[in-house]
Amino acid sequence: MGHYYPPYINGEPYTQDLTPMINVAVLGATGAVGQRFVEQLAAHPWFNLSTLAASERSAGKPYGTIVKWRLDTPFPEKIGKIRVVPTSPKAMKDVDLVFSALPAEIAMDVEREFAEAGIAVCSNASSHRMDPMVPLVVPEVNPEHLGLIDVQKDAGRDGFIVTNPNCSTIMMVTALAPLRQFKFTDIRVATMQAISGAGFEGVAAMAIYDNVIPYIGKEEEKMEIETLKIMGTLKGRKVANAPFKVSASCHRVPVIDGHTMAIWADIKEPVDKLKKAFRDYKPPIKGLPTQPTESVHFFEEEPDRPQPRLDRMRGNGMTVSVGRLREGIRFIAMGHNTIRGAAGASVLNAELIVKKKYL
Repeated sequence: MGHYYPPYINGEPYTQDLTPMINVAVLGATGAVGQRFVEQLAAHPWFNLSTLAASERSAGKPYGTIVKWRLDTPFPEKIGKIRVVPTSPKAMKDVDLVFSALPAEIAMDVEREFAEAGIAVCSNASSHRMDPMVPLVVPEVNPEHLGLIDVQKDAGRDGFIVTNPNCSTIMMVTALAPLRQFKFTDIRVATMQAISGAGFEGVAAMAIYDNVIPYIGKEEEKMEIETLKIMGTLKGRKVANAPFKVSASCHRVPVIDGHTMAIWADIKEPVDKLKKAFRDYKPPIKGLPTQPTESVHFFEEEPDRPQPRLDRMRGNGMTVSVGRLREGIRFIAMGHNTIRGAAGASVLNAELIVKKKYL
């Protein structure tokens, strides 16, 4: 294992001690989220992207010859030379951690197989999110839930699984984090979700052009259930759900990247107190390489922000922007769905895992 010490991360001086590089792999490396993982990991200061896994028909071929790179950032040429391997623990030579961009129906068994083989799994899939032994983590919201890793270890698993939530759930709970000091029992949310959330081939052009689709399969249920676990309390060996309810209505809109949502909360405090909470907010974590300078950016004066095209890349795509806070209590939240809401979320979880010395 080598060392890498970059002078700057996210535009800020990087002062943490030298960290041994950890060999990592991406499962499902050719898809939309898989490509975001590759982008995020290609020059990461803690993780050495040594292995890429995809379908059996791609095994043995250089990544650069089989991937159709569709991101608006340059293809990392050095990663293109890596030969793709099958999605199996036996194919992972000296890999300590895998990032999973697998479809949920495949991820259930495959991720468990990796964990039982002694490999840590950071998953973007929904398969294990509600498993009582598996942490469902947003580092700015519930870093203490990583304690469930010990529960997995005690159950005889050599590795472990840590999941991040659904993309829209991540935006909402991050936006709610500054308001946890206030009492609320009812959260209502209406989302306007970008087409990239459905994958490269997920929404036909003729279906979404000049249109809004008022339904996204299983999305509302995920937001309503996952939020309660994330904002719940770790008590011993399990998480007690948060004592409020969530009602969600999810919609697909003709935006490429960036999920926007309107959020209502039955908080009785005056708006000025909530504005101060957003201004003063400091997340409970620090010193992680991909953590943005602002986890939550608050637009206090601008009446027409946040907007996806203007604000999705704030904090290199890792910042959740909040604005239009009004009496009610109601506000708008927005974040980049495939960075903050997917690959970036898993990478941030992995950094927290390293910092907490689980790897």
